[in-house]
Amino acid sequence: MKRLMKMIAVAALAVSLAGCGINAIPTAEEAAKAKFADVQAQYQRRADLVPNLVATVQGVAAQERTVLVEVTEARAKATSVTLDASTLTDPAKMAEFEAAQSRLSGALGRLLVVSEQYPQLKSSESFLALQSQLEGTENRIAVARRDYNESVRAFNTVRRTFPTSIWASTLYSSSKAMEPFAASEAAQQAPSVSFAPAPAAPAKP
Repeated sequence: MKRLMKMIAVAALAVSLAGCGINAIPTAEEAAKAKFADVQAQYQRRADLVPNLVATVQGVAAQERTVLVEVTEARAKATSVTLDASTLTDPAKMAEFEAAQSRLSGALGRLLVVSEQYPQLKSSESFLALQSQLEGTENRIAVARRDYNESVRAFNTVRRTFPTSIWASTLYSSSKAMEPFAASEAAQQAPSVSFAPAPAAPAKP
Protein backbone atom coordinates (compact mmCIF):
# COMPACT_ATOMS: atom_id res chain seq x y z
CA MET A 1 0.00 0.00 0.00
CA LYS A 2 2.79 2.43 0.87
CA ARG A 3 4.46 1.71 -2.43
CA LEU A 4 1.22 2.37 -4.28
CA MET A 5 0.72 5.63 -2.44
CA LYS A 6 4.28 6.65 -3.25
CA MET A 7 3.73 5.92 -6.95
CA ILE A 8 0.52 7.93 -6.91
CA ALA A 9 2.31 10.83 -5.23
CA VAL A 10 5.12 10.75 -7.81
CA ALA A 11 2.60 10.66 -10.65
CA ALA A 12 0.66 13.54 -9.14
CA LEU A 13 3.88 15.54 -8.78
CA ALA A 14 4.83 14.87 -12.39
CA VAL A 15 1.41 16.02 -13.59
CA SER A 16 1.63 19.10 -11.40
CA LEU A 17 5.07 20.01 -12.71
CA ALA A 18 4.00 19.43 -16.30
CA GLY A 19 1.10 21.78 -15.71
CA CYS A 20 3.57 24.40 -14.53
CA GLY A 21 5.44 24.21 -17.85
CA ILE A 22 8.54 22.36 -16.70
CA ASN A 23 8.78 20.71 -20.12
CA ALA A 24 8.00 23.84 -22.14
CA ILE A 25 11.58 25.13 -22.29
CA PRO A 26 13.31 21.98 -23.64
CA THR A 27 10.37 21.38 -25.98
CA ALA A 28 10.60 24.88 -27.45
CA GLU A 29 14.40 24.69 -27.63
CA GLU A 30 14.37 21.42 -29.55
CA ALA A 31 11.71 22.79 -31.90
CA ALA A 32 13.91 25.80 -32.70
CA LYS A 33 16.93 23.57 -33.30
CA ALA A 34 14.87 21.43 -35.68
CA LYS A 35 13.76 24.52 -37.61
CA PHE A 36 17.36 25.67 -37.92
CA ALA A 37 18.26 22.27 -39.34
CA ASP A 38 15.65 22.96 -42.03
CA VAL A 39 17.36 26.27 -42.80
CA GLN A 40 20.73 24.54 -43.10
CA ALA A 41 19.26 21.92 -45.42
CA GLN A 42 17.95 24.60 -47.79
CA TYR A 43 21.24 26.50 -47.76
CA GLN A 44 23.04 23.25 -48.55
CA ARG A 45 20.62 22.59 -51.39
CA ARG A 46 21.49 25.99 -52.84
CA ALA A 47 25.22 25.39 -52.43
CA ASP A 48 24.87 22.07 -54.27
CA LEU A 49 23.28 23.85 -57.24
CA VAL A 50 26.09 26.40 -57.62
CA PRO A 51 28.79 24.24 -59.29
CA ASN A 52 26.43 23.12 -62.07
CA LEU A 53 25.15 26.66 -62.53
CA VAL A 54 28.68 28.07 -62.78
CA ALA A 55 29.75 25.32 -65.19
CA THR A 56 26.74 25.96 -67.42
CA VAL A 57 27.37 29.70 -67.59
CA GLN A 58 31.11 29.21 -68.05
CA GLY A 59 30.49 26.99 -71.05
CA VAL A 60 28.74 29.86 -72.85
CA ALA A 61 30.13 33.01 -71.20
CA ALA A 62 33.64 32.17 -70.10
CA GLN A 63 34.60 35.84 -70.43
CA GLU A 64 32.48 36.64 -67.37
CA ARG A 65 35.35 35.34 -65.27
CA THR A 66 35.03 37.98 -62.53
CA VAL A 67 31.43 37.07 -61.74
CA LEU A 68 32.09 33.34 -61.97
CA VAL A 69 35.03 33.59 -59.58
CA GLU A 70 32.97 35.72 -57.20
CA VAL A 71 30.20 33.10 -57.09
CA THR A 72 32.68 30.27 -56.55
CA GLU A 73 34.47 32.11 -53.74
CA ALA A 74 31.18 33.14 -52.11
CA ARG A 75 30.01 29.51 -52.15
CA ALA A 76 33.28 28.37 -50.57
CA LYS A 77 32.89 30.94 -47.79
CA ALA A 78 29.20 30.13 -47.25
CA THR A 79 29.90 26.42 -46.85
CA SER A 80 32.89 27.00 -44.56
CA VAL A 81 30.97 29.11 -42.03
CA THR A 82 28.78 26.70 -40.11
CA LEU A 83 26.57 26.82 -37.06
CA ASP A 84 25.42 24.10 -34.73
CA ALA A 85 23.08 23.95 -31.76
CA SER A 86 25.80 25.15 -29.40
CA THR A 87 26.39 28.39 -31.34
CA LEU A 88 22.79 29.44 -32.04
CA THR A 89 23.01 31.63 -28.95
CA ASP A 90 26.11 33.49 -30.21
CA PRO A 91 25.23 36.79 -31.98
CA ALA A 92 28.68 37.08 -33.58
CA LYS A 93 28.56 33.56 -35.02
CA MET A 94 25.05 34.09 -36.33
CA ALA A 95 26.07 37.38 -37.96
CA GLU A 96 29.10 35.73 -39.60
CA PHE A 97 26.95 32.91 -40.93
CA GLU A 98 24.33 35.29 -42.28
CA ALA A 99 26.93 37.56 -43.89
CA ALA A 100 28.43 34.60 -45.76
CA GLN A 101 25.02 33.43 -46.99
CA SER A 102 24.02 36.96 -48.02
CA ARG A 103 27.23 37.34 -50.00
CA LEU A 104 26.40 34.18 -51.93
CA SER A 105 22.86 35.44 -52.55
CA GLY A 106 24.24 38.66 -53.99
CA ALA A 107 26.81 36.89 -56.17
CA LEU A 108 24.18 34.55 -57.59
CA GLY A 109 21.91 37.49 -58.32
CA ARG A 110 24.69 39.19 -60.29
CA LEU A 111 25.42 35.97 -62.17
CA LEU A 112 21.82 35.64 -63.27
CA VAL A 113 21.67 39.26 -64.36
CA VAL A 114 24.82 38.82 -66.45
CA SER A 115 23.33 35.71 -68.05
CA GLU A 116 20.56 37.86 -69.58
CA GLN A 117 23.06 39.07 -72.15
CA TYR A 118 23.57 35.59 -73.59
CA PRO A 119 20.73 34.25 -75.79
CA GLN A 120 22.30 30.78 -75.74
CA LEU A 121 21.85 30.62 -71.97
CA LYS A 122 18.34 32.04 -72.02
CA SER A 123 17.30 29.27 -74.42
CA SER A 124 19.26 26.48 -72.70
CA GLU A 125 16.99 23.93 -71.04
CA SER A 126 19.67 22.95 -68.53
CA PHE A 127 20.29 26.57 -67.52
CA LEU A 128 16.58 27.32 -67.22
CA ALA A 129 16.12 24.22 -65.08
CA LEU A 130 18.98 25.24 -62.80
CA GLN A 131 17.65 28.79 -62.56
CA SER A 132 14.20 27.48 -61.65
CA GLN A 133 15.68 25.21 -58.97
CA LEU A 134 17.70 28.10 -57.58
CA GLU A 135 14.73 30.43 -57.38
CA GLY A 136 12.67 27.69 -55.73
CA THR A 137 15.42 27.11 -53.21
CA GLU A 138 15.66 30.82 -52.40
CA ASN A 139 11.94 30.78 -51.65
CA ARG A 140 12.34 27.70 -49.44
CA ILE A 141 15.17 29.43 -47.60
CA ALA A 142 12.95 32.43 -46.88
CA VAL A 143 10.19 30.16 -45.53
CA ALA A 144 12.64 28.10 -43.44
CA ARG A 145 14.19 31.24 -41.97
CA ARG A 146 10.78 32.63 -41.11
CA ASP A 147 9.79 29.39 -39.38
CA TYR A 148 13.08 29.34 -37.47
CA ASN A 149 12.62 32.93 -36.32
CA GLU A 150 9.12 32.10 -35.10
CA SER A 151 10.44 29.10 -33.15
CA VAL A 152 13.19 31.24 -31.63
CA ARG A 153 10.62 33.85 -30.64
CA ALA A 154 8.52 31.16 -28.95
CA PHE A 155 11.55 29.72 -27.14
CA ASN A 156 12.87 33.09 -25.99
CA THR A 157 9.39 34.09 -24.82
CA VAL A 158 8.82 30.93 -22.79
CA ARG A 159 12.16 31.51 -21.04
CA ARG A 160 11.06 34.96 -19.89
CA THR A 161 7.42 34.45 -18.96
CA PHE A 162 5.95 33.10 -15.72
CA PRO A 163 5.84 30.33 -14.59
CA THR A 164 8.36 28.87 -17.06
CA SER A 165 10.86 31.61 -16.22
CA ILE A 166 11.27 29.83 -12.85
CA TRP A 167 12.55 26.72 -14.61
CA ALA A 168 14.70 28.84 -16.93
CA SER A 169 16.60 30.24 -13.96
CA THR A 170 16.86 26.91 -12.11
CA LEU A 171 16.64 23.59 -13.97
CA TYR A 172 17.47 25.03 -17.40
CA SER A 173 19.90 27.79 -16.49
CA SER A 174 22.33 26.50 -19.14
CA SER A 175 19.79 27.18 -21.92
CA LYS A 176 20.45 30.64 -23.32
CA ALA A 177 18.32 32.84 -25.56
CA MET A 178 18.72 31.97 -29.24
CA GLU A 179 19.55 34.43 -32.01
CA PRO A 180 17.08 34.96 -34.87
CA PHE A 181 18.05 35.86 -38.41
CA ALA A 182 18.07 39.63 -38.79
CA ALA A 183 19.12 40.23 -42.38
CA SER A 184 17.65 43.00 -44.49
CA GLU A 185 14.62 42.27 -46.62
CA ALA A 186 16.75 42.56 -49.77
CA ALA A 187 19.08 39.83 -48.57
CA GLN A 188 16.16 37.45 -48.06
CA GLN A 189 14.61 37.85 -51.49
CA ALA A 190 15.28 35.49 -54.35
CA PRO A 191 17.51 36.84 -57.15
CA SER A 192 15.52 38.88 -59.64
CA VAL A 193 15.84 38.14 -63.35
CA SER A 194 14.00 40.33 -65.81
CA PHE A 195 15.00 38.60 -69.08
CA ALA A 196 15.53 41.91 -70.84
CA PRO A 197 16.22 41.55 -74.58
CA ALA A 198 19.90 41.18 -75.42
CA PRO A 199 21.50 44.17 -77.18
CA ALA A 200 21.02 44.04 -80.92
CA ALA A 201 24.11 43.39 -83.01
CA PRO A 202 25.34 46.42 -85.00
CA ALA A 203 24.17 46.50 -88.62
CA LYS A 204 26.72 45.53 -91.21
CA PRO A 205 27.80 48.33 -93.53
